[in-house]
Amino acid sequence: MPGLALIGALAIAAAAHHPSSHHPSSIAGIWRSPGGNSIMKIATCGHRPCGTVAWASDKARHDSRKTTTHLVGTHLLTHLEPRKDGSWQGKLFIPDMNMHASAKIRRESSHQLKVSGCKIICKSAVWTEFRHPLPKDTTRPAPN
Repeated sequence: MPGLALIGALAIAAAAHHPSSHHPSSIAGIWRSPGGNSIMKIATCGHRPCGTVAWASDKARHDSRKTTTHLVGTHLLTHLEPRKDGSWQGKLFIPDMNMHASAKIRRESSHQLKVSGCKIICKSAVWTEFRHPLPKDTTRPAPN
């Protein structure tokens, strides 16, 4: 399911410090998709956090080529806002399906994010913090 991997990737691009009376868990960082075919960087973009593709395998690039020829650099998570329950909510772009969906991101542990994307149905994926240099080899998934 190429769409599910990208849903998770897109949903990850959402964190950074955002002032509010309740401080949700930070989701800023670099995150590996469940299959390892993409790596997302979540950082501040303007006034809000966003998720941007930092690395993509050849498979992910192939799956998304109908909508973008430059997957790396694509904003997958946008319009992210903190919620009182500690989660983040915003918009998710799924390149291989050329679809926008609502997104919810929640920190599951110190090294994991649960990213959910909903359009007609909802799907979730758990992304893992990526603590290595970005891979040079795009012919296989990124290591754990």
